[in-house]
Amino acid sequence: MELIATLSSQKTVLVVDDDPVVIKLVSGIVISGGFRLLTASSGEVALQLSKDHKGDIHLLLSDFQMPGLSGIDLATQITHDRPDIKVLLMSGFREGMLILNEGWHFLSKPFIPSQLLTLISGLISPDNPSRFAA
Repeated sequence: MELIATLSSQKTVLVVDDDPVVIKLVSGIVISGGFRLLTASSGEVALQLSKDHKGDIHLLLSDFQMPGLSGIDLATQITHDRPDIKVLLMSGFREGMLILNEGWHFLSKPFIPSQLLTLISGLISPDNPSRFAA
């Protein structure tokens, strides 16, 4: 199922996690930062959502380890279809940082909202200073 929060000219973030609590928490953070939101509860759903979504998706924010299509596999497939998409994988397992493709980013759970928003802003609009930076 797709959840979209929209405002006119915002950048779009696709949030993917198999834990509904994490999706709710991260979605709230993303929306509070003024970003457009798409959500998916699995890698397979996210991949189909990406194929069906006609607009730009600026950032994939996915759990690293999920049943079925993992975050790595999802990112690999989505970047094939959307080469300009930024990738931010999150996990409670720090080992994930060691196997990321060049240009992909990693966020260790748990994190604080301002940390996530600063990363998202920096990845999507690297030339614009983040209003969330300390």
